[in-house]
Amino acid sequence: MSFNNLDTLYRQVIMDHYKNPRNKGVLEDGSLTVNLNNPTCGDRIHLTMKVEDGKVIDAKFEGEGCSISLSSASMMTQAIKGKKIEEAIKLSKIFSNMMQGKEYDEDLDLGDIEALQGVSKFPSRIKCATLAWKAMEKGLMEQEQNK
Repeated sequence: MSFNNLDTLYRQVIMDHYKNPRNKGVLEDGSLTVNLNNPTCGDRIHLTMKVEDGKVIDAKFEGEGCSISLSSASMMTQAIKGKKIEEAIKLSKIFSNMMQGKEYDEDLDLGDIEALQGVSKFPSRIKCATLAWKAMEKGLMEQEQNK
């Protein structure tokens, strides 16, 4: 597939998650809650996660922001469901490396998340893409520390 076709496909995936976000909403019942914002651009995320027995059972988000920020949150909530806390945090580190243009295991199937790899070419947008991931990491790390 040519670069232009791949770029178009990635844009379509990002816009699909933006226009049809997965896991949008709020979890109740004592769920783990994290609020983060990016003061540079005004993006904000409200992430709720249900964690049981060291595993992310469910995750939902609400927020305001650009298509990259909100589509990344949609992709992230899909990716972490069913993952152990350690796996979710590792996935966040892999995503962070991808956003910074650093090496990561490219044999790893990241699914729709790969559509965001082009963001690394736009340093001002990296914070948009990583906002939800940082919220997830923060919440899960605090969860682990409070055990």
